[in-house]
Amino acid sequence: MTLPQSVGVYGGGRMGAGIAHTFLAAGSHVTVVESGPETARAARARIGDGLAKAREKGKLGVPPEDALARLRTTTDAGDLAGCELVVEAVPEHAALKAEVLALVERRAAGAVLATNTSSLSIDGLADALAAPGRFLGLHFFNPVPVSALVEIVTGPRTDPALVTRAQDWVAALGKTPITVADSPGFASSRLGVCLALEAMRMLEEGVAGAADIDTAMTLGYRHPMGPLRTTDVVGLDVRLAIAEHLARELGPRFEPPPILRDLVAAGHLGRKTGQGFYTW
Repeated sequence: MTLPQSVGVYGGGRMGAGIAHTFLAAGSHVTVVESGPETARAARARIGDGLAKAREKGKLGVPPEDALARLRTTTDAGDLAGCELVVEAVPEHAALKAEVLALVERRAAGAVLATNTSSLSIDGLADALAAPGRFLGLHFFNPVPVSALVEIVTGPRTDPALVTRAQDWVAALGKTPITVADSPGFASSRLGVCLALEAMRMLEEGVAGAADIDTAMTLGYRHPMGPLRTTDVVGLDVRLAIAEHLARELGPRFEPPPILRDLVAAGHLGRKTGQGFYTW
């Protein structure tokens, strides 16, 4: 198992910072590209805080400052030149992701390109690229440093040899890869959103409270976290966007229930705002 020595991450928010953290902890050099100086500084601070907390919990094998010494944050996509792998981790909007991927392809010639999308079509995003064979999905899960799974998503134009390399990279990170074909919601989002939407409908109908619905899954089915608490962690806005996409692609069984739309409209997005299905 071998890691890419130089990794780029475009986007330093919660997911991008977690991806950067994970590669830094494993020994890679990482360049994070952000939209401006303030967000670049915030990304570095976010990654540094994550590394420090991991060290305190005994989950980082090197001093945080040693890992941070291998991190560069920048606003210039040209600094991605020479990276072996670049992971796009911007918000879940197809046009934005396609624009970023096309830019990265121009600035990091020869790099393997990956998107962290949780539901958008890999083949659709590949239309923006000159070399779609070097592109695939690497769907990391939140929180990235402690999540054991990475979903590798292959498009019809993805080079099969690249899939093998990606599986090796994921294993070198100490995570388990699953490989799925490009389809709406892939495997994880499609199943996870399906369960979460039904839990929301049950809450709306007064079948049970949020904590009892979640406990049914954590104790009855040994899920590590219930579907409503998971939605709070992921972000209700993120879940809503995925559900809307799946409803367009797969039909009304994925139509978001009113409770989800109402909470998002009220700004209750889960853990990141302090209120969702739970108070944080």
